[in-house]
Amino acid sequence: MADKSLNKTELVAAVAASTGQSQAAVGAVVDAFFATIADTVAGGGKVTIPGWLAAERTETAARTGRNPQTGAEINIPAGHRVKLTAGSKLKASVK
Repeated sequence: MADKSLNKTELVAAVAASTGQSQAAVGAVVDAFFATIADTVAGGGKVTIPGWLAAERTETAARTGRNPQTGAEINIPAGHRVKLTAGSKLKASVK
């Protein structure tokens, strides 16, 4: 079975081909797009692209974990995670 993943280079090439723009221009837009999402989420904001996805920062509580090699308990501090939610159009595209 062939690998069906799409990396950034392939994404940029596909968008450039479908829009007639240069790969350099499309690459700059893609980089700016993800940088803007990262900056917004890092600042505690939520990014929503209706129908496609939503990204937000969530809080995680401090908890006790266990070292799998030694079995010793370790304290895991509170932190932050990123939550991505698929929108209705993205969900419908995989059915």
